[in-house]
Amino acid sequence: MKQLIDFIPLLLFLVAYKTDPQTVELAGHSFAFGGIFSATAVLIISSVIVYGILFVTQRKLEKGQWLTLIACLVFGGLTLAFHSETFLKWKAPVVNWLFALAFAGSHFIGKQPLIKRMMGHALTLPDPIWLRLNVAWIVFFIFCGAANLFVAFTFQAFWVDFKVFGSLAMTLLFLVGQGIYLSRHLHDTDRTTPKTED
Repeated sequence: MKQLIDFIPLLLFLVAYKTDPQTVELAGHSFAFGGIFSATAVLIISSVIVYGILFVTQRKLEKGQWLTLIACLVFGGLTLAFHSETFLKWKAPVVNWLFALAFAGSHFIGKQPLIKRMMGHALTLPDPIWLRLNVAWIVFFIFCGAANLFVAFTFQAFWVDFKVFGSLAMTLLFLVGQGIYLSRHLHDTDRTTPKTED
């Protein structure tokens, strides 16, 4: 569920991008709305609001959420400052590859792979399964970054749609696959765990 929260600003970004360009009057000022640059502004504002609400309600943000927010502010800000969508096209690849780096680094830094630190409180799995799961997340993030980069600079007419729907579809498919994989091993764990007597 937490991964899906990241898609709220992306969906608002898509709506703003798909809106026919028009002039909007707000507080006595005229603003252009519709297209990539107003959509970028919507992405920045909605990200600040969404993660701000999460920060207030949870009194913290996870490291991945901080990374996503900072990347949005940096790449979105550069897009608006230099009036070039190229910066925004690099946001998804860079964020995905930084996530991959974090998961990969956890094999060498700390006592547990990152996925076990995130999910270990809810699941009991053998260490080899945790390692495979962690590697799967590394491969997933590398693939997502590469796919976003390829589409952004090869199929420019579709990159915004792919940024939203393609990323969402890849994430959902991966989570379903992870769930199926885990369900097989959870049954194995249940059979091998001794039951206590009443």
